[in-house]
Amino acid sequence: MAKYIPVSGFHTFDPLLIDPETVIDSILASMAGDHTELKGIVTKVPEIESLVEGVPSGLDKATLLFLSCVNWDADLGSASESMDSGKGSKEKLGRWPTEDGNAIAYLIEYSTCKNNVLHELLAKLTLGLNPDFLGEEGFDGDGKGLELLGWLTPNEVKELRREITRGLWSVKANEPFDGGVQDGFRHLSIILSGAEKRGLGLLMRRHS
Repeated sequence: MAKYIPVSGFHTFDPLLIDPETVIDSILASMAGDHTELKGIVTKVPEIESLVEGVPSGLDKATLLFLSCVNWDADLGSASESMDSGKGSKEKLGRWPTEDGNAIAYLIEYSTCKNNVLHELLAKLTLGLNPDFLGEEGFDGDGKGLELLGWLTPNEVKELRREITRGLWSVKANEPFDGGVQDGFRHLSIILSGAEKRGLGLLMRRHS
């Protein structure tokens, strides 16, 4: 990948403990002041524990989703260990040399596959929390810097890694970076493998 275009931001892949779809209704209830169900699902997260019954959440939907679903390290107060085990894949995928810096969007645009599964899973990872995909507004960002793109469940992590490994995909002739798709899939596989070993899903975020 000899060509370089400065990017406006970077992307991360956070370890997911809880499937976002399982807490969406609870978060909507919490926004109205009913926190019982959300507190029953999410434990050991101070911001969730401090919600007062009958008082609408002062946190927006995206922030509640992020706090509820990420696999937090209780001792550090941050997301648990990186999924690439220090191999540098998170940096490679996080700062992809395209205008939008989105490696997953690049893989979708410049690869073809013999079935739709590969691209469907990639699309969910980078677009799943978009209102047009999710069917709900406000879960993709707080308007103050938090930008949530999409996610994969643990089973989908396994499925995507398997689809990449099967090699039933090819590179489009108009790919702008020599070896870019292969490089992207290689680094993504490392992150997927790290999540799979821990039995976790993945949440994709954009940082401006």
